[in-house]
Amino acid sequence: MSKQALNGKAFEYALLKEFKEKLELRTAVKIIENNSYKIALSYFGTFTEKERSTFSLYASFAVNFLIDLEPRLIQAIDDQDILNLELVADKEGQSGDVRDVLALRINQAWEIGISAKNNHRAVKHSRLSHKLDFGDKWLGIPCSKQYFSDIEPIFSMLSNYRTESNSTKTWKSLGNYHDSVYMPVLIAFRDELIRLDQEHPGVVATNLIQYLIGKKDFYKVIKSKGQVEIQAYNLHGTLNMPFNKHKPKAKVERLKLPTRLIEVVFQDNSKSTLLVTLSDGWQISFRIHNASSKIESSLKFDINLISSPHSLFTNKLFVP
Repeated sequence: MSKQALNGKAFEYALLKEFKEKLELRTAVKIIENNSYKIALSYFGTFTEKERSTFSLYASFAVNFLIDLEPRLIQAIDDQDILNLELVADKEGQSGDVRDVLALRINQAWEIGISAKNNHRAVKHSRLSHKLDFGDKWLGIPCSKQYFSDIEPIFSMLSNYRTESNSTKTWKSLGNYHDSVYMPVLIAFRDELIRLDQEHPGVVATNLIQYLIGKKDFYKVIKSKGQVEIQAYNLHGTLNMPFNKHKPKAKVERLKLPTRLIEVVFQDNSKSTLLVTLSDGWQISFRIHNASSKIESSLKFDINLISSPHSLFTNKLFVP
């Protein structure tokens, strides 16, 4: 596992641990010790005591702030109303649930989720290939025959190179592969996105954001040097809810989902990145790249949120 992934899992565990330690003094708390929990705990244990303390410090700042935003973390109906804490399996992210840490009260039919990020902000790492139907997987609308016809020669060429060289041929050996591979694939992707939007107005923009950002509301906790940033993706209005007379200490606005695809263009001076602009202040970058130095028969997207609605709740906590 990469260092980035190890750090991410350790930070997830630190958040779970801090939730338990801060909340168990005020309400009944139970950690669900599933496989994801055991894995994160084992990774957390590979770090030095100083590194573990650092993870815990950043997590502590985030948890204190989230407790102020979510009264139901503390407020229970009765002694049987237990707060369950759980780490989510990575596979859930593939189905549109990007949350890593869950806090649930079954008796209140309530839950909140946290997406934990350690020094990175990418929203997805999706792939394209001649077999993958991004329209169906991402948007619920199958891609056209034209799209597959456009990309088939490129991916067939990559597959042949890979097979004939016994998986030893490198991207570098292709020469200017940004022109011969990246650009035609991105043009086909761009044209298909526009085509699907024209055929299904009002659907593509909304479903694209829900696929990339998540189908369920969540807080994103981003740990970076000297600070931890909290963002609230309150798309469906399930965050920041009061409990009887107990109200949150800060207001989290509901985010508006986009309904229109405005434009899809290449980023200035780039042959590998598309900028997708949607209504209501959303913009996303899609940077295509090869995940390995050796040629593979698929390409990877590094997808980032460039801009979001002004109503996105964001707070930076500076950690000494």
